[in-house]
Amino acid sequence: MFVRRDLLKASITALVAGVPGGRALAQSAPPAPPPAPPVFGRDIVLDLARALAKRPFAAPAAELREPFANLSYEQYVGIRTKQGAAIWSGENRGFSIEPLHRGFIFGAPVELFVVEDKVARRIGYDPGKFDYGGLKVGDKSPDIGFSGFRILAPQAAGAPDTELALFQGASFYRAQARGQTLGVTARGLAIRTADPRGEEFPIFRSFWIEKPTLADNALVIHALLDSQSVTGAYLFTLRPGEATIIDAELTLFPRVAIDHLGLGGAAAASLFTPLDHRRADDPRPFVAETNGLQMLTGKDEWLWRPVSNRDTLQISAFVDANPKGYGFLTRDRDIETYQDDIQHWERRPSLWVEPIGDWGEGSVQLVEIPSESEVNANIVAYWRPKQPLAAGKEATFAYRQFWCWSPPARPPFAVAVAAYGGRAPAPKLRRFIVQFAGDTLGDPQRIANLRPVLTTSPGSATNIRAYPNPKAKTCRIVFDVDPAGETFCELRLVLQSGDEPISETWLYRWTV
Repeated sequence: MFVRRDLLKASITALVAGVPGGRALAQSAPPAPPPAPPVFGRDIVLDLARALAKRPFAAPAAELREPFANLSYEQYVGIRTKQGAAIWSGENRGFSIEPLHRGFIFGAPVELFVVEDKVARRIGYDPGKFDYGGLKVGDKSPDIGFSGFRILAPQAAGAPDTELALFQGASFYRAQARGQTLGVTARGLAIRTADPRGEEFPIFRSFWIEKPTLADNALVIHALLDSQSVTGAYLFTLRPGEATIIDAELTLFPRVAIDHLGLGGAAAASLFTPLDHRRADDPRPFVAETNGLQMLTGKDEWLWRPVSNRDTLQISAFVDANPKGYGFLTRDRDIETYQDDIQHWERRPSLWVEPIGDWGEGSVQLVEIPSESEVNANIVAYWRPKQPLAAGKEATFAYRQFWCWSPPARPPFAVAVAAYGGRAPAPKLRRFIVQFAGDTLGDPQRIANLRPVLTTSPGSATNIRAYPNPKAKTCRIVFDVDPAGETFCELRLVLQSGDEPISETWLYRWTV
């Protein structure tokens, strides 16, 4: 993408599409020698987003010709990049890039650029680099662009490259740590999620991927976001290791005032858990990409909220100021819990988000959406700022994501490792079992003074019992809840030794 900054306003459409700005000038203009390519940097993307925000939103044309129109899932996944065709494959740079084909539900085009020596070059579509399976594709297919890209990490000689991350669809992306399989999905931006006014899905129009060096062990990605309400300039820095870390820096340019914004968002699938029994006829006991939502508040309180597949839409807001972290975690890594040798839910990543800078007041929003399929990402979480974005006023945010087996920040005391729910023996009562584990539960003095502190709203709790096991460093809490005729009940449980908490706070909303 070779473009002079002084042509930004003259041809924003051409710029976004990767066309040199000079082509948008009147045909009567005298010919001129091509300008020297400018130095590419983050300021270029900021200028693009700023200029784009001054124009009405226009959705990218997503039409595809045969044989790529109306592809089935099987046909689409049959399209693969040929061996050795990935960008930087075999160059020993620590990363390679696979542009992803358009088709199936990924019809919207995305412009991809490679930045080398501070000069951006557009990646053109080349049908010779794909294996199309059973599709009949001509040798001279038009340049249809791409739907996104996959980031690969090279392995030892002879071993296939492994997948690190995937940017594809709207503003969605996923990543994983070494030995995992893709699961939870991040969102570049959420707008009006589960809002009665209807959700808005921003898109990434263009990506600029800087050519890495092996010594850096980092991949830098710039992105241009666009939607009806806002544009944005994004900078992602990906670092692989025991955890895959992605630092995100974003500057937003609102076209209109936005009162329902979601930052650092994530989505995961939860079909059923031991706390809900929507699929009693399924032989598997647990089908979910995440076990729950962990939060570390601005006041250093550790909260754990198991998630569930609900019968009706449920929205929970955990009010906070300057949160220190939150995210979807998979705590149970035992395949025996899930009994699924195909999906391997125990290998799905945990995603922990740490805000950078002052995020102010707001709330962690949890949205639980009814679902009948394990492929639906029906559990969504994000930070919702209390202060709306004003039209025309730029706003900058930053956060760090850990795609990991276990997050770097952990509660310093016992955590809830399992929870079960069902009908109690007595009429109209619900029974819950919550198991905590941690070194503090192996301390005889603390166990001697242990007491569960349980609150319910509405309703009441009865038959509260604690079963500590100091040898195993666990404690199981059993209790019954009388919802008093209500259709829901908020539960809050923490273990204390005297007046001192020795566990995180377990939260749950029971619903009919």
